[in-house]
Amino acid sequence: MTIMEMLERNARLYGGDVALVEINPGVPETRRLTWRDYSLVQETEKNYYRREISWNVFNEKANRFANALLERGIKKGDKVAILLMNCIEWLPIYFGILKTGAIAVPLNFRYTSDEIEYCLNLAETDALVFGSEFIGRVENIEAKISVNRLLIFAGSDTCPTFAESYSEMTADCSSKSPEILIDEEDFGAIYFSSGTTGFPKAILHRHRSLTHSCKVEQNHHGQTKDDVFLCIPPLYHTGAKMHWFGSLLVGGKTVLLKGTKPEFVLNAVSNEKCTIVWLLVPWAQDILNALDRGDFKIEDYNLEQWRLMHIGAQPVPMSLIKKWKEYFPSHQYDTNYGLSESIGPGCVHLGVENIHKVGAIGKAGYGWKVKIVDENGNVVNQGEVGELCVKGPGVMECYYNDEAATAASIKNGWLFTGDMAKEDEDGFIFLVDRKKDVIISGGENLYPVQIEDFLRGYNAIGDVAVIGLPDKRLGEIAAAVIQIKEGFTATEEDINNFCMDLPRYKRPHRIIFADVPRNPTGKIEKPKLRELYGGAGLVDAQNKS
Repeated sequence: MTIMEMLERNARLYGGDVALVEINPGVPETRRLTWRDYSLVQETEKNYYRREISWNVFNEKANRFANALLERGIKKGDKVAILLMNCIEWLPIYFGILKTGAIAVPLNFRYTSDEIEYCLNLAETDALVFGSEFIGRVENIEAKISVNRLLIFAGSDTCPTFAESYSEMTADCSSKSPEILIDEEDFGAIYFSSGTTGFPKAILHRHRSLTHSCKVEQNHHGQTKDDVFLCIPPLYHTGAKMHWFGSLLVGGKTVLLKGTKPEFVLNAVSNEKCTIVWLLVPWAQDILNALDRGDFKIEDYNLEQWRLMHIGAQPVPMSLIKKWKEYFPSHQYDTNYGLSESIGPGCVHLGVENIHKVGAIGKAGYGWKVKIVDENGNVVNQGEVGELCVKGPGVMECYYNDEAATAASIKNGWLFTGDMAKEDEDGFIFLVDRKKDVIISGGENLYPVQIEDFLRGYNAIGDVAVIGLPDKRLGEIAAAVIQIKEGFTATEEDINNFCMDLPRYKRPHRIIFADVPRNPTGKIEKPKLRELYGGAGLVDAQNKS
Protein backbone atom coordinates (compact mmCIF):
# COMPACT_ATOMS: atom_id res chain seq x y z
CA MET A 1 0.00 0.00 0.00
CA THR A 2 1.51 3.34 -1.06
CA ILE A 3 1.13 6.42 1.12
CA MET A 4 -1.40 7.82 -1.39
CA GLU A 5 -3.52 4.73 -0.85
CA MET A 6 -3.24 5.27 2.90
CA LEU A 7 -4.60 8.80 2.46
CA GLU A 8 -7.50 7.57 0.34
CA ARG A 9 -8.29 4.84 2.88
CA ASN A 10 -8.36 7.43 5.68
CA ALA A 11 -10.75 9.58 3.64
CA ARG A 12 -13.07 6.56 3.24
CA LEU A 13 -12.91 5.36 6.85
CA TYR A 14 -12.48 8.63 8.77
CA GLY A 15 -13.61 11.23 6.25
CA GLY A 16 -15.13 13.69 8.71
CA ASP A 17 -12.42 13.37 11.35
CA VAL A 18 -9.79 16.08 11.71
CA ALA A 19 -6.57 15.20 9.88
CA LEU A 20 -4.51 18.38 10.18
CA VAL A 21 -4.59 21.46 12.39
CA GLU A 22 -2.41 24.53 11.83
CA ILE A 23 -1.72 26.79 14.78
CA ASN A 24 0.01 30.15 14.36
CA PRO A 25 0.51 31.67 17.82
CA GLY A 26 2.04 34.78 16.26
CA VAL A 27 -1.36 36.27 15.41
CA PRO A 28 -4.44 36.91 17.56
CA GLU A 29 -6.92 34.10 18.04
CA THR A 30 -9.77 35.76 16.21
CA ARG A 31 -11.03 32.98 13.94
CA ARG A 32 -11.32 29.22 14.09
CA LEU A 33 -12.12 28.15 10.55
CA THR A 34 -11.99 25.00 8.50
CA TRP A 35 -10.38 24.83 5.07
CA ARG A 36 -13.79 25.17 3.39
CA ASP A 37 -14.47 28.37 5.35
CA TYR A 38 -10.96 29.57 4.48
CA SER A 39 -11.78 29.65 0.77
CA LEU A 40 -14.64 32.08 1.45
CA VAL A 41 -12.65 34.60 3.48
CA GLN A 42 -11.29 37.79 1.96
CA GLU A 43 -7.53 37.83 1.33
CA THR A 44 -6.97 40.51 4.00
CA GLU A 45 -8.62 38.33 6.67
CA LYS A 46 -6.66 35.14 6.17
CA ASN A 47 -3.96 35.71 8.79
CA TYR A 48 -5.56 34.04 11.81
CA TYR A 49 -4.71 31.70 14.62
CA ARG A 50 -6.11 28.24 13.90
CA ARG A 51 -7.49 26.26 10.98
CA GLU A 52 -8.13 22.59 10.32
CA ILE A 53 -9.07 20.12 7.59
CA SER A 54 -10.62 16.67 7.67
CA TRP A 55 -9.24 13.56 6.01
CA ASN A 56 -11.86 13.87 3.30
CA VAL A 57 -10.95 17.48 2.49
CA PHE A 58 -7.23 16.63 2.67
CA ASN A 59 -7.72 13.95 0.04
CA GLU A 60 -9.94 16.15 -2.13
CA LYS A 61 -7.39 18.96 -2.10
CA ALA A 62 -4.63 16.54 -3.06
CA ASN A 63 -6.76 15.23 -5.93
CA ARG A 64 -7.56 18.73 -7.20
CA PHE A 65 -3.89 19.69 -7.25
CA ALA A 66 -2.97 16.43 -8.96
CA ASN A 67 -5.55 17.00 -11.68
CA ALA A 68 -4.41 20.63 -12.11
CA LEU A 69 -0.81 19.49 -12.58
CA LEU A 70 -1.86 16.82 -15.09
CA GLU A 71 -3.79 19.43 -17.09
CA ARG A 72 -0.58 21.47 -17.32
CA GLY A 73 1.46 18.61 -18.65
CA ILE A 74 3.06 17.26 -15.47
CA LYS A 75 3.34 13.51 -15.85
CA LYS A 76 4.68 10.43 -14.16
CA GLY A 77 8.41 10.75 -13.54
CA ASP A 78 8.46 14.55 -13.65
CA LYS A 79 9.67 16.45 -10.62
CA VAL A 80 7.83 19.16 -8.69
CA ALA A 81 9.60 21.20 -6.01
CA ILE A 82 7.92 22.55 -2.86
CA LEU A 83 9.18 25.75 -1.21
CA LEU A 84 6.76 26.47 1.64
CA MET A 85 6.86 27.19 5.32
CA ASN A 86 4.94 24.70 7.46
CA CYS A 87 1.26 25.26 6.75
CA ILE A 88 -1.94 23.31 6.25
CA GLU A 89 -1.47 23.39 2.44
CA TRP A 90 1.93 21.67 2.59
CA LEU A 91 0.88 18.03 2.83
CA PRO A 92 -2.08 18.16 0.38
CA ILE A 93 0.31 19.72 -2.16
CA TYR A 94 2.89 16.99 -1.48
CA PHE A 95 0.30 14.24 -1.96
CA GLY A 96 -1.13 15.96 -5.03
CA ILE A 97 2.31 15.76 -6.65
CA LEU A 98 2.66 12.08 -5.77
CA LYS A 99 -0.81 11.25 -7.12
CA THR A 100 0.29 12.35 -10.61
CA GLY A 101 3.16 9.86 -10.46
CA ALA A 102 5.58 12.80 -10.30
CA ILE A 103 8.43 13.03 -7.80
CA ALA A 104 8.06 15.48 -4.90
CA VAL A 105 11.12 17.65 -4.23
CA PRO A 106 10.86 19.54 -0.90
CA LEU A 107 13.25 22.50 -0.48
CA ASN A 108 14.75 23.97 2.68
CA PHE A 109 12.98 27.24 3.49
CA ARG A 110 16.31 28.83 4.44
CA TYR A 111 17.76 28.46 0.96
CA THR A 112 19.04 31.61 -0.69
CA SER A 113 18.08 32.42 -4.27
CA ASP A 114 21.30 30.81 -5.53
CA GLU A 115 20.67 27.64 -3.52
CA ILE A 116 17.09 27.42 -4.78
CA GLU A 117 18.31 27.71 -8.37
CA TYR A 118 21.05 25.14 -7.76
CA CYS A 119 18.66 22.58 -6.26
CA LEU A 120 16.02 23.07 -8.95
CA ASN A 121 18.63 22.42 -11.61
CA LEU A 122 20.35 19.53 -9.81
CA ALA A 123 17.03 17.72 -9.38
CA GLU A 124 15.95 18.66 -12.93
CA THR A 125 12.59 19.89 -11.68
CA ASP A 126 9.67 20.65 -13.98
CA ALA A 127 7.70 22.85 -11.59
CA LEU A 128 8.09 24.87 -8.39
CA VAL A 129 5.37 25.57 -5.81
CA PHE A 130 6.31 28.48 -3.53
CA GLY A 131 4.72 30.56 -0.79
CA SER A 132 4.48 34.24 0.12
CA GLU A 133 7.70 34.25 2.14
CA PHE A 134 9.72 33.37 -0.96
CA ILE A 135 8.42 35.85 -3.53
CA GLY A 136 11.56 37.97 -3.36
CA ARG A 137 13.97 35.06 -3.55
CA VAL A 138 12.13 33.48 -6.49
CA GLU A 139 11.80 36.84 -8.26
CA ASN A 140 15.60 37.25 -8.11
CA ILE A 141 16.08 34.13 -10.23
CA GLU A 142 12.77 34.04 -12.11
CA ALA A 143 14.31 34.77 -15.51
CA LYS A 144 16.61 31.76 -15.16
CA ILE A 145 14.30 29.22 -13.53
CA SER A 146 11.09 29.93 -15.47
CA VAL A 147 12.47 28.52 -18.72
CA ASN A 148 10.62 25.21 -19.31
CA ARG A 149 9.52 25.21 -15.67
CA LEU A 150 6.04 25.85 -14.25
CA LEU A 151 5.96 28.33 -11.34
CA ILE A 152 2.98 28.05 -8.97
CA PHE A 153 2.24 30.50 -6.17
CA ALA A 154 0.56 29.00 -3.10
CA GLY A 155 0.60 32.00 -0.77
CA SER A 156 -1.93 34.40 0.71
CA ASP A 157 -0.54 37.53 -0.99
CA THR A 158 -1.36 38.70 -4.51
CA CYS A 159 0.01 36.20 -7.00
CA PRO A 160 3.19 37.47 -8.74
CA THR A 161 2.81 38.08 -12.46
CA PHE A 162 5.46 35.48 -13.27
CA ALA A 163 3.57 32.62 -11.54
CA GLU A 164 0.22 30.87 -11.69
CA SER A 165 -2.10 30.96 -8.69
CA TYR A 166 -2.50 27.66 -6.83
CA SER A 167 -5.98 28.58 -5.59
CA GLU A 168 -7.20 29.57 -9.05
CA MET A 169 -5.71 26.58 -10.87
CA THR A 170 -7.32 24.12 -8.42
CA ALA A 171 -10.68 25.85 -7.95
CA ASP A 172 -12.53 24.09 -10.79
CA CYS A 173 -10.52 20.86 -10.91
CA SER A 174 -12.06 17.50 -10.14
CA SER A 175 -11.76 16.25 -6.56
CA LYS A 176 -11.66 12.66 -7.79
CA SER A 177 -8.45 10.67 -7.77
CA PRO A 178 -6.61 10.74 -11.12
CA GLU A 179 -5.94 7.01 -10.62
CA ILE A 180 -2.42 7.01 -12.02
CA LEU A 181 -0.88 3.56 -11.59
CA ILE A 182 1.94 3.86 -9.02
CA ASP A 183 3.71 1.08 -7.18
CA GLU A 184 6.36 0.76 -4.50
CA GLU A 185 9.24 0.61 -6.99
CA ASP A 186 8.37 3.91 -8.64
CA PHE A 187 10.42 6.94 -7.62
CA GLY A 188 8.59 9.10 -5.11
CA ALA A 189 10.73 11.86 -3.66
CA ILE A 190 14.01 13.74 -3.79
CA TYR A 191 15.20 15.18 -0.50
CA PHE A 192 18.30 17.28 0.00
CA SER A 193 21.13 16.73 2.45
CA SER A 194 21.52 19.32 5.20
CA GLY A 195 24.06 21.23 3.14
CA THR A 196 26.24 22.12 6.14
CA THR A 197 29.38 21.48 4.05
CA GLY A 198 28.45 23.43 0.93
CA PHE A 199 25.68 22.97 -1.63
CA PRO A 200 23.44 20.00 -0.73
CA LYS A 201 23.18 16.66 -2.50
CA ALA A 202 19.90 15.41 -3.99
CA ILE A 203 18.71 12.15 -2.41
CA LEU A 204 16.40 9.99 -4.54
CA HIS A 205 13.93 7.59 -2.88
CA ARG A 206 11.43 5.07 -4.19
CA HIS A 207 7.89 4.83 -2.84
CA ARG A 208 8.85 1.76 -0.82
CA SER A 209 11.05 4.01 1.32
CA LEU A 210 8.07 6.20 2.16
CA THR A 211 5.86 3.22 2.97
CA HIS A 212 8.52 1.58 5.11
CA SER A 213 8.90 4.80 7.09
CA CYS A 214 5.20 4.63 8.03
CA LYS A 215 5.62 1.10 9.35
CA VAL A 216 8.83 1.92 11.23
CA GLU A 217 7.35 4.94 13.00
CA GLN A 218 4.13 3.19 14.02
CA ASN A 219 6.04 0.10 15.18
CA HIS A 220 8.37 2.15 17.36
CA HIS A 221 5.82 4.48 18.97
CA GLY A 222 2.59 2.52 18.86
CA GLN A 223 0.38 5.22 17.34
CA THR A 224 -3.35 4.55 17.38
CA LYS A 225 -6.27 6.43 15.87
CA ASP A 226 -6.69 8.22 19.21
CA ASP A 227 -3.16 9.66 19.31
CA VAL A 228 -2.58 13.32 18.44
CA PHE A 229 0.87 14.19 17.10
CA LEU A 230 2.37 17.64 17.60
CA CYS A 231 4.68 18.45 14.67
CA ILE A 232 6.99 21.46 15.02
CA PRO A 233 10.05 20.81 12.78
CA PRO A 234 9.95 21.79 9.08
CA LEU A 235 8.02 19.45 6.79
CA TYR A 236 10.62 19.71 4.04
CA HIS A 237 12.86 17.54 6.21
CA THR A 238 12.45 13.78 6.25
CA GLY A 239 12.43 13.63 10.05
CA ALA A 240 9.26 15.68 10.58
CA LYS A 241 7.33 14.17 7.72
CA MET A 242 8.32 10.58 8.38
CA HIS A 243 7.36 10.87 12.05
CA TRP A 244 3.99 12.16 10.82
CA PHE A 245 3.74 9.08 8.62
CA GLY A 246 2.95 7.07 11.77
CA SER A 247 -0.20 9.18 12.17
CA LEU A 248 -1.02 8.78 8.48
CA LEU A 249 -0.89 4.99 8.85
CA VAL A 250 -3.51 4.95 11.64
CA GLY A 251 -5.58 7.99 10.63
CA GLY A 252 -4.63 10.08 13.66
CA LYS A 253 -4.84 13.85 14.03
CA THR A 254 -1.72 16.00 13.65
CA VAL A 255 -1.12 19.56 14.83
CA LEU A 256 1.31 21.75 12.86
CA LEU A 257 2.67 24.34 15.29
CA LYS A 258 4.32 27.44 13.82
CA GLY A 259 6.58 28.46 16.68
CA THR A 260 8.93 26.86 19.19
CA LYS A 261 8.55 28.95 22.35
CA PRO A 262 7.89 26.83 25.46
CA GLU A 263 4.50 28.43 26.06
CA PHE A 264 3.49 27.76 22.43
CA VAL A 265 4.34 24.07 22.81
CA LEU A 266 2.55 23.60 26.14
CA ASN A 267 -0.50 25.55 24.97
CA ALA A 268 -0.77 23.38 21.85
CA VAL A 269 -0.41 20.15 23.84
CA SER A 270 -3.01 21.37 26.32
CA ASN A 271 -5.58 22.80 23.90
CA GLU A 272 -5.33 20.15 21.18
CA LYS A 273 -4.98 17.14 23.56
CA CYS A 274 -1.64 16.12 22.00
CA THR A 275 -0.29 12.74 23.11
CA ILE A 276 2.99 12.57 21.16
CA VAL A 277 5.49 15.41 20.76
CA TRP A 278 8.74 15.31 18.79
CA LEU A 279 11.24 17.91 19.98
CA LEU A 280 14.74 18.96 19.11
CA VAL A 281 17.25 19.28 21.93
CA PRO A 282 17.21 23.13 22.03
CA TRP A 283 13.40 23.22 22.29
CA ALA A 284 13.32 20.65 25.07
CA GLN A 285 16.05 22.56 26.90
CA ASP A 286 14.10 25.80 26.48
CA ILE A 287 11.06 24.22 28.15
CA LEU A 288 13.17 23.01 31.07
CA ASN A 289 14.88 26.39 31.45
CA ALA A 290 11.52 28.17 31.47
CA LEU A 291 10.20 25.79 34.12
CA ASP A 292 13.34 26.28 36.19
CA ARG A 293 12.89 30.05 36.02
CA GLY A 294 9.25 29.77 37.03
CA ASP A 295 7.98 31.38 33.82
CA PHE A 296 4.93 29.11 34.08
CA LYS A 297 3.70 26.07 35.99
CA ILE A 298 2.89 22.63 34.62
CA GLU A 299 -0.37 22.55 36.57
CA ASP A 300 -1.61 25.52 34.52
CA TYR A 301 -1.95 23.21 31.50
CA ASN A 302 -3.91 20.05 30.66
CA LEU A 303 -1.05 17.64 29.98
CA GLU A 304 -2.32 14.36 31.42
CA GLN A 305 -2.82 12.81 27.98
CA TRP A 306 0.78 13.57 26.83
CA ARG A 307 2.36 10.13 26.85
CA LEU A 308 5.52 10.32 24.69
CA MET A 309 8.29 12.84 24.14
CA HIS A 310 10.88 11.81 21.61
CA ILE A 311 13.94 13.51 20.17
CA GLY A 312 15.93 13.06 16.99
CA ALA A 313 18.40 14.82 14.67
CA GLN A 314 21.25 15.04 17.20
CA PRO A 315 22.82 13.35 20.25
CA VAL A 316 20.78 13.82 23.42
CA PRO A 317 22.53 14.71 26.71
CA MET A 318 21.73 12.35 29.59
CA SER A 319 21.31 15.38 31.87
CA LEU A 320 18.46 16.72 29.72
CA ILE A 321 16.37 13.55 29.98
CA LYS A 322 17.09 13.18 33.70
CA LYS A 323 15.80 16.71 34.22
CA TRP A 324 12.84 16.11 31.89
CA LYS A 325 11.73 13.10 33.93
CA GLU A 326 11.79 15.24 37.07
CA TYR A 327 9.16 17.51 35.57
CA PHE A 328 7.32 14.85 33.52
CA PRO A 329 7.80 11.56 35.43
CA SER A 330 5.04 9.69 33.56
CA HIS A 331 6.38 10.41 30.06
CA GLN A 332 7.71 7.70 27.83
CA TYR A 333 10.91 8.77 26.11
CA ASP A 334 12.59 7.67 22.90
CA THR A 335 15.34 8.91 20.65
CA ASN A 336 15.61 8.16 16.97
CA TYR A 337 18.55 8.14 14.61
CA GLY A 338 18.13 8.54 10.89
CA LEU A 339 19.35 10.35 7.81
CA SER A 340 17.64 11.71 4.73
CA GLU A 341 19.57 8.97 2.93
CA SER A 342 17.76 6.40 5.08
CA ILE A 343 14.37 8.14 4.81
CA GLY A 344 14.44 9.93 8.10
CA PRO A 345 13.67 8.43 11.51
CA GLY A 346 14.19 5.07 12.97
CA CYS A 347 16.91 3.08 11.24
CA VAL A 348 18.31 3.08 14.78
CA HIS A 349 16.17 3.86 17.82
CA LEU A 350 16.43 3.58 21.58
CA GLY A 351 12.96 2.25 22.38
CA VAL A 352 10.65 3.53 25.11
CA GLU A 353 11.54 0.57 27.31
CA ASN A 354 15.25 1.46 27.34
CA ILE A 355 15.34 4.81 29.10
CA HIS A 356 18.09 3.39 31.33
CA LYS A 357 20.30 3.59 28.22
CA VAL A 358 19.85 7.32 27.61
CA GLY A 359 22.90 8.55 25.75
CA ALA A 360 22.73 5.69 23.26
CA ILE A 361 20.91 6.01 19.96
CA GLY A 362 19.77 2.42 20.44
CA LYS A 363 19.66 -0.66 18.27
CA ALA A 364 18.61 -1.43 14.71
CA GLY A 365 15.11 -0.14 14.03
CA TYR A 366 12.16 -2.10 12.66
CA GLY A 367 13.19 -3.73 9.39
CA TRP A 368 16.75 -2.40 9.57
CA LYS A 369 20.23 -3.92 9.97
CA VAL A 370 23.28 -2.12 11.37
CA LYS A 371 27.02 -2.68 11.59
CA ILE A 372 30.09 -0.67 12.64
CA VAL A 373 33.15 -0.96 10.41
CA ASP A 374 36.77 0.19 10.21
CA GLU A 375 38.38 2.05 7.31
CA ASN A 376 38.67 -1.21 5.34
CA GLY A 377 35.01 -2.09 5.77
CA ASN A 378 35.62 -4.80 8.38
CA VAL A 379 33.31 -5.04 11.37
CA VAL A 380 35.07 -3.72 14.48
CA ASN A 381 35.14 -5.39 17.86
CA GLN A 382 32.49 -4.47 20.40
CA GLY A 383 33.51 -1.25 22.14
CA GLU A 384 35.72 -0.03 19.31
CA VAL A 385 34.92 3.10 17.30
CA GLY A 386 34.08 2.75 13.62
CA GLU A 387 31.72 4.06 10.95
CA LEU A 388 28.04 3.25 11.38
CA CYS A 389 26.41 1.50 8.39
CA VAL A 390 22.71 0.72 7.92
CA LYS A 391 20.76 -1.48 5.52
CA GLY A 392 17.04 -1.77 4.90
CA PRO A 393 14.06 -0.93 2.65
CA GLY A 394 14.49 2.81 3.32
CA VAL A 395 17.99 3.25 1.91
CA MET A 396 18.07 5.81 -0.89
CA GLU A 397 18.35 4.79 -4.51
CA CYS A 398 21.23 7.22 -5.12
CA TYR A 399 22.49 10.76 -4.94
CA TYR A 400 20.74 12.07 -8.03
CA ASN A 401 23.19 13.04 -10.77
CA ASP A 402 26.19 12.21 -8.55
CA GLU A 403 27.53 8.73 -9.27
CA ALA A 404 30.79 9.28 -7.38
CA ALA A 405 29.07 10.30 -4.15
CA THR A 406 26.64 7.40 -4.49
CA ALA A 407 29.45 4.87 -4.94
CA ALA A 408 31.24 6.26 -1.89
CA SER A 409 28.13 5.98 0.29
CA ILE A 410 26.39 2.77 -0.81
CA LYS A 411 28.37 -0.47 -0.90
CA ASN A 412 26.67 -3.86 -1.35
CA GLY A 413 23.37 -2.35 -0.23
CA TRP A 414 24.86 -0.85 2.94
CA LEU A 415 24.64 2.90 3.51
CA PHE A 416 27.85 4.28 5.03
CA THR A 417 26.51 7.08 7.21
CA GLY A 418 29.68 9.05 7.91
CA ASP A 419 28.88 8.85 11.63
CA MET A 420 31.41 7.34 14.01
CA ALA A 421 29.90 5.03 16.62
CA LYS A 422 30.59 2.22 19.06
CA GLU A 423 28.54 -0.60 20.55
CA ASP A 424 28.41 -1.38 24.26
CA GLU A 425 28.31 -4.80 25.91
CA ASP A 426 24.49 -4.87 25.67
CA GLY A 427 24.43 -4.16 21.94
CA PHE A 428 23.37 -0.50 22.23
CA ILE A 429 24.98 1.92 19.78
CA PHE A 430 26.45 5.23 20.90
CA LEU A 431 27.29 7.99 18.43
CA VAL A 432 30.80 9.31 18.84
CA ASP A 433 30.85 12.00 16.16
CA ARG A 434 30.65 12.78 12.48
CA LYS A 435 33.61 11.24 10.64
CA LYS A 436 34.50 14.61 9.14
CA ASP A 437 34.30 16.35 12.55
CA VAL A 438 36.85 14.16 14.34
CA ILE A 439 39.73 16.31 15.60
CA ILE A 440 43.25 14.86 15.33
CA SER A 441 45.35 16.67 17.93
CA GLY A 442 48.93 15.60 18.53
CA GLY A 443 48.15 12.21 17.05
CA GLU A 444 45.11 11.63 19.30
CA ASN A 445 41.57 11.33 17.94
CA LEU A 446 39.20 13.71 19.75
CA TYR A 447 35.46 13.23 19.34
CA PRO A 448 33.71 16.60 19.82
CA VAL A 449 30.38 15.07 20.86
CA GLN A 450 32.01 13.45 23.89
CA ILE A 451 33.52 16.78 24.99
CA GLU A 452 30.21 18.57 24.32
CA ASP A 453 28.32 16.06 26.46
CA PHE A 454 30.76 16.67 29.31
CA LEU A 455 30.48 20.45 29.06
CA ARG A 456 26.69 20.35 29.12
CA GLY A 457 27.03 19.13 32.68
CA TYR A 458 28.06 22.67 33.68
CA ASN A 459 24.91 24.41 34.88
CA ALA A 460 25.53 27.76 33.18
CA ILE A 461 26.01 26.29 29.70
CA GLY A 462 22.94 26.45 27.49
CA ASP A 463 24.51 25.12 24.29
CA VAL A 464 27.98 24.15 23.16
CA ALA A 465 29.85 23.17 20.02
CA VAL A 466 33.39 21.79 19.94
CA ILE A 467 35.34 22.31 16.71
CA GLY A 468 38.86 21.69 15.52
CA LEU A 469 41.06 24.68 14.69
CA PRO A 470 44.48 24.65 12.99
CA ASP A 471 47.56 24.58 15.23
CA LYS A 472 51.19 24.61 14.08
CA ARG A 473 52.41 22.29 16.80
CA LEU A 474 49.51 19.83 17.31
CA GLY A 475 47.93 19.98 13.87
CA GLU A 476 44.55 20.76 15.38
CA ILE A 477 43.26 21.86 18.75
CA ALA A 478 39.79 21.58 20.28
CA ALA A 479 37.92 24.86 20.70
CA ALA A 480 34.66 25.05 22.66
CA VAL A 481 32.09 27.58 21.48
CA ILE A 482 29.87 28.10 24.51
CA GLN A 483 26.47 29.75 24.69
CA ILE A 484 25.62 30.77 28.26
CA LYS A 485 22.08 30.32 29.58
CA GLU A 486 19.98 33.41 30.07
CA GLY A 487 20.47 34.75 33.58
CA PHE A 488 23.77 32.91 34.13
CA THR A 489 27.40 33.98 33.92
CA ALA A 490 30.66 32.08 33.47
CA THR A 491 34.28 32.96 32.81
CA GLU A 492 36.97 31.16 30.86
CA GLU A 493 38.57 30.25 34.16
CA ASP A 494 35.29 28.71 35.37
CA ILE A 495 35.06 26.52 32.27
CA ASN A 496 38.71 25.48 32.45
CA ASN A 497 38.35 24.51 36.09
CA PHE A 498 35.29 22.41 35.29
CA CYS A 499 37.23 20.67 32.51
CA MET A 500 39.93 19.48 34.93
CA ASP A 501 37.91 16.27 35.28
CA LEU A 502 38.54 15.52 31.60
CA PRO A 503 41.71 13.73 30.48
CA ARG A 504 44.26 16.40 29.66
CA TYR A 505 44.28 15.73 25.91
CA LYS A 506 40.48 16.16 25.73
CA ARG A 507 40.37 19.55 27.43
CA PRO A 508 39.51 22.43 25.07
CA HIS A 509 42.51 24.63 24.28
CA ARG A 510 40.27 27.57 23.44
CA ILE A 511 37.06 28.82 25.05
CA ILE A 512 34.85 31.09 22.92
CA PHE A 513 31.69 32.64 24.34
CA ALA A 514 29.22 33.04 21.49
CA ASP A 515 25.90 31.82 20.13
CA VAL A 516 25.84 28.27 18.73
CA PRO A 517 24.20 28.31 15.27
CA ARG A 518 21.87 25.45 14.39
CA ASN A 519 20.00 24.67 11.18
CA PRO A 520 16.18 24.17 11.16
CA THR A 521 16.59 20.49 12.03
CA GLY A 522 18.66 21.26 15.11
CA LYS A 523 22.09 20.30 13.83
CA ILE A 524 25.04 22.49 14.80
CA GLU A 525 26.46 24.34 11.81
CA LYS A 526 30.10 23.61 12.55
CA PRO A 527 31.47 24.73 9.15
CA LYS A 528 30.18 28.23 9.95
CA LEU A 529 31.96 28.16 13.29
CA ARG A 530 35.23 26.95 11.75
CA GLU A 531 35.04 29.72 9.16
CA LEU A 532 34.19 32.34 11.77
CA TYR A 533 36.75 31.41 14.41
CA GLY A 534 39.62 29.96 12.40
CA GLY A 535 42.84 31.98 12.24
CA ALA A 536 42.45 35.70 12.94
CA GLY A 537 38.76 35.23 13.59
CA LEU A 538 39.62 33.17 16.66
CA VAL A 539 41.80 35.93 18.08
CA ASP A 540 39.02 38.46 17.59
CA ALA A 541 36.51 36.17 19.26
CA GLN A 542 38.79 35.57 22.23
CA ASN A 543 39.37 39.28 22.67
CA LYS A 544 35.63 39.90 22.63
CA SER A 545 34.99 37.21 25.20
